[in-house]
This record gives sequence, structure tokens and C-alpha cells, in this order.
Amino acid sequence: MPELPEVECYRTLAEARALGRPIESVHAPDGWYLKRGTDARRLEAALVGQEFLAGRRRGKLLMLDVGAAPGEPDLVLGLRFGMTGRLVVDGSAGVDRLLYSTSSEDVRYDRFGVQFGDGGTLVVRDPRRLGGVELDPDLDRLGPDALSVTLAELRHALADRVAVKARLMDQSRLAGVGNLIADEILWRAGVAPERLAADLPAASVRRLHQHLVSGLADLIERGGSHTGDLQPHRRAGGRCPRDGAGLAHATVGGRSTWWCPKHQR
Repeated sequence: MPELPEVECYRTLAEARALGRPIESVHAPDGWYLKRGTDARRLEAALVGQEFLAGRRRGKLLMLDVGAAPGEPDLVLGLRFGMTGRLVVDGSAGVDRLLYSTSSEDVRYDRFGVQFGDGGTLVVRDPRRLGGVELDPDLDRLGPDALSVTLAELRHALADRVAVKARLMDQSRLAGVGNLIADEILWRAGVAPERLAADLPAASVRRLHQHLVSGLADLIERGGSHTGDLQPHRRAGGRCPRDGAGLAHATVGGRSTWWCPKHQR
């Protein structure tokens, strides 16, 4: 599933292969996939004849800055990938595989795309159709990016008496953390996912911040959110790869959660 590391890979792919290429046409066959007042006609008017100038990311949101006609405000194309969306440029995907998704190249799953003047393409391929495309996404709806969040920002995000895992996955408080990363980071930091966020001692918050930032960088380097040390053991009968204790399992924040009851407290 695309979490922050996957979308960072998509940003890198877009930066390397999609910038500075005139857009000749837009493919937007699925009106439901276009969000917040965006429709195929608006996309064509905004994109055709223009170029992508830069790629940016906030959490799981990929933003492509778009050149505009003289005197017109610059535009931003926002791409969200849900649970199964992949970015594909000229036939090359930003990540090789997504956990819990098919790697099918079936064009029936192409929810949005552009064709460049040189014949190449940029496509969002999303089998489960849970992502979305919009113009000028509202960044005020997102918390700080989890890869660059400061300790003070994390403290603010955790200032509620709700399960710490649920708060880490709340995109309005902290952008970029999904189910797999939340379990991995809490496991690395030794924090139980059911602990109330506001009750965490200062030392635990500092440790969580350290492992959040360093752990995300590590997962980006490894190639995705599914590459964590805990991931192969998140199953019935799984044991903690750190101390060998049997893993606990429950639903936390509406998501299936695995943790070590021995060292996560």
C-alpha cells in the first residue's frame, strides 16, 4: 500500500522523467476519481500545452507544479494513491510492487494519465480505485510531513487521549504514516500502539520522534513501507524479531495491529 516511502519514490520518478515535457493530451476516463470539483474538462484546460515544472510531496500526496499561461496563476496537480495506486512514467513504475495489490499492467486500471508531446506517458494505475486526482489540493487539511516533522510538531500531534497509533495515522495531524509504518515505528521505538498519546512521557515522545524520522528514511532507502523488520512477522504465530516474544494482535485505530508486549510499553 502506498505510504510515505512509496510516494517519495513516485516523486523521485516524476522529477527524473516527467518534468519539462509538453503535455499533449489528458486521459481522465473515471469521473469518480477526480476530486473536489476537478473534472476532465478542467484538467484538459489546465494541463494541455503546459509542462510539469517540479515534483513535491506532503505525506502521501504527490504534487506536480504545472506551468501556466502568461498572466495566469500557477497550478498544482495533486495525486493521491489510496491503497493500490502506482505512478507509471513511460511504462516504468515508481515501485516494483505494493503489498496487498496486484502488479497487473492492465490498462483498465488506469484512472488518470497524460500523454507528452514526445509520445511518452504519465499514468496513475489504481486497481482498487481508492486514490484521486485534483487541482490545487488544500494543504491545510494535512499535518506536517512525517519525514521532516519536528519534535515540537510531533508533541502537538500527540496531544490527545487517543491511542498513539490512531493519532500517528491521522493525516490531519501527521501526514504520511499508514498502517505498516505505524506498527514498524512503534515497534522500533518500544511504544505500545494502544497507549494514550497524551499520556506518553517526554522520553517516549523523543524516542518516537527519533525512530519516526530515521525509520522513514531507512524504509525509503530499502524501497517501501513493506520492507520493515517487523513486517514478515505480522501474522498469527509471529514472534518479535528483537526479543522472540509472541506478538500481540488487535484492532487499533480501525486497523489490524501487531506489536511486542514484552518491549513495547
